[in-house]
Amino acid sequence: MKITAVEPLVLGTSWRNLIFLKVSTDEGLVGIGECTLQNREEGVLGYLQGAVRRHVLGTDPFNIEDLWLRMYRNEFWRGGPIATTVMSGIEIACWDIVGKAVGQPVWRLLGGRCHEKVKAYANAWYTVERTPQEFAKRVKVVLEKGYKALKVDPFGPGTLELSREEKIRSVDLVAAIREAVGPDVEIFVEMHGRFSAATAIEMARLLEPYQPGWIEEPCPPEDIPSLKKVAEHVRIPVATGERYFTHYGFREVIESDAPDILQPDVIHSGGILNMKKIAAMGDVRSMVMAPHNSNGPVCTAASVHFDFCTTNLKVQECFDDFSETWVVEAVPGTPRPKDGYFHLPQGPGLGVSLNEDLIKEHPFKAGFFNMFEPDWHMRQFTK
Repeated sequence: MKITAVEPLVLGTSWRNLIFLKVSTDEGLVGIGECTLQNREEGVLGYLQGAVRRHVLGTDPFNIEDLWLRMYRNEFWRGGPIATTVMSGIEIACWDIVGKAVGQPVWRLLGGRCHEKVKAYANAWYTVERTPQEFAKRVKVVLEKGYKALKVDPFGPGTLELSREEKIRSVDLVAAIREAVGPDVEIFVEMHGRFSAATAIEMARLLEPYQPGWIEEPCPPEDIPSLKKVAEHVRIPVATGERYFTHYGFREVIESDAPDILQPDVIHSGGILNMKKIAAMGDVRSMVMAPHNSNGPVCTAASVHFDFCTTNLKVQECFDDFSETWVVEAVPGTPRPKDGYFHLPQGPGLGVSLNEDLIKEHPFKAGFFNMFEPDWHMRQFTK
């Protein structure tokens, strides 16, 4: 079997463009992947053309390790979000092809099931005015959908430091959420790499009474010494990882012993098999996995297959319930949480397909999503 073509399909939404892939073979099997990368769509689509020409066409999709190595090692400029996102999308599509060829779901090909169900947590739900009253009202939708966990960035456009007023406001938002959801729902606090170590430590201590399950990316991802400083001075677990790429890129942060929870993204970090390698690296340091996923439904499917065959899995992020309705409709077969949990996918490969007619109805949208602008949490493009 040989790969004969790779076709991207772009689905526009209010604040991001989702990039899906169709990888075709000479035996008629087609694999589905995703290489969405916020604010880098043009770069991904351009790099994809060259990578396919240099490495992918004519390759046996079963030879995933060899293809991955050639896409990584044989390029002089290694790593980075654009290259690894393209690699990940193609790798995921290859697993989909392999699963379809042998009639098995991907999770079964990578070690088999080790969980009865996988806990999901909701994100992107808080697209309302940034007040305690509105957040407390809106979070009821999360509970109505059955989630037992959620994530929030309460810090507005904060960076490095916060004013006293913003510190109080941010804590009040989390307090209002805790009051609304009660003691049994997990609340994860996102910091989006905003803060100096001193600010992150102060905010973590102020948030302690509301029992966050973790603080996420407290410092810029390239500043591992500050991340380690935070971890040494807070009593809340520290999570990070969405902006590290491949198992090579995770080495330093794992060796720092700073994170308790690793959050690689399956369509940015190198694909499903590379996620397994990162999980194994974390496992020897007693770190658990909470895969990042602010992307599209194909990423959700790939993440869930990874989750079910990974022993040190903690929880899975999900945006799908709080995206436009056509996003999930564009990918029939997308795993959906039920009563707060994902359940075992059964179809061969990833078990998803693409509704190409619907995707064409929502084409690429030009815009810029900036998390350091006021009201970024409303999740709308700015020009």
